[in-house]
Amino acid sequence: MNRAKKPADQTTVDAIALLTSDHQKVKKLFEKFEKLKDDNSQNDLKLDIVEEICLELKIHAQVEEEIFYPAMRAATDDKKLMDEADVEHAAAKHLLSQLEAMEPGDDHYDAIVTVLGEEIDHHIKEEENKMFPKAKKAKIDTQMLGQQIAQRKEELSADFSSVPPTGTGIKHKPAHQGHQ
Repeated sequence: MNRAKKPADQTTVDAIALLTSDHQKVKKLFEKFEKLKDDNSQNDLKLDIVEEICLELKIHAQVEEEIFYPAMRAATDDKKLMDEADVEHAAAKHLLSQLEAMEPGDDHYDAIVTVLGEEIDHHIKEEENKMFPKAKKAKIDTQMLGQQIAQRKEELSADFSSVPPTGTGIKHKPAHQGHQ
């Protein structure tokens, strides 16, 4: 039977299910950070968590902006909802860029992660409670979009992993100094 091959075949992933899975992963990362935020003895672990948050959010935002949002704009007439999503992405990217220039222990580091988490939580609620139902109602081909999103996420993951870290924690990792 060919069905045995289906679990490894990401082309059958629904876009909404894939994006929701991303949301759950990032929420869990923020929860892990929240448990450590007042413990400066855990700065290495905090840095690892924030680096993962940054990577996940960058990839997620890019696939939404390149694939899902254009499909939503084409299929629905809710310009306001989509404009707000764009602004929320821009705000998150601003906080991400601040974090990438910092390391745990810096002034406002924990506060920026906390605020980013709050903004992402709000954004997730908007998508899951408003945008995704509108996508279903508009009968967007979420299977095709899921295939495109899964493929693009793989490309972006490979791109990000092939580039030496230049963001979060660069000050924390002196091995990169002098090798630019």
